[in-house]
Amino acid sequence: MSKGWKTLLVVMLGASLPTWAQAPATPAVPPVAPAAATPAVTDPDYMIGPGDTLQVFVWRNPELSVTVPVRPDGKISTPLVEDMSASGKTPSQLARDMEGVLAEFVRSPQVNVIVTQALSSFSAVKVVGQVRNQQVVPYRKGLKVLDVVLASGGLSDFAAPNRAKIVRTNGGKQTEIKIRLGKLMNGGDLDQNIELEPGDVLIVPQSMF
Repeated sequence: MSKGWKTLLVVMLGASLPTWAQAPATPAVPPVAPAAATPAVTDPDYMIGPGDTLQVFVWRNPELSVTVPVRPDGKISTPLVEDMSASGKTPSQLARDMEGVLAEFVRSPQVNVIVTQALSSFSAVKVVGQVRNQQVVPYRKGLKVLDVVLASGGLSDFAAPNRAKIVRTNGGKQTEIKIRLGKLMNGGDLDQNIELEPGDVLIVPQSMF
């Protein structure tokens, strides 16, 4: 059989094979689920801080409605409102301040501010020291000491739980709150399971023995 006939025969055989036999099937790739959106902050007493993302809505003025980050200096800039201080304010306080500035340009402005991403130090609790995983725990209303200890994997083998403390900053002043974690976790003393505030730091020291 000539070389030409051999080539033709191979082509014909390939064409006669069923589709599934001609090439290996490409495995189906499952679709990637979209990342869950960060829920907006609904606590009216939430304090805005650097790193947060804000949605500013000006009623009947879509050209003035924007989504902006809070800069490291604690300020935001929106159309007609430049370098507005946002850090340390609640969303409603910031909205009222913006209305005061916009009143020079817009008749009876109505502003609504929503924190769409809470990433500032005001929105987290830090857990450091003798825990399994030192970390930053996102703050939520009702968050308590036991919640953040469990979220950090529990105490390490070298922890001194009854010498733990919370460092809290209010108005630039730091206060320390002693927490007897041993009594809470081993004895069920719920008086030690106090409610935390945004910006709290839970410190679990190392045992001296």
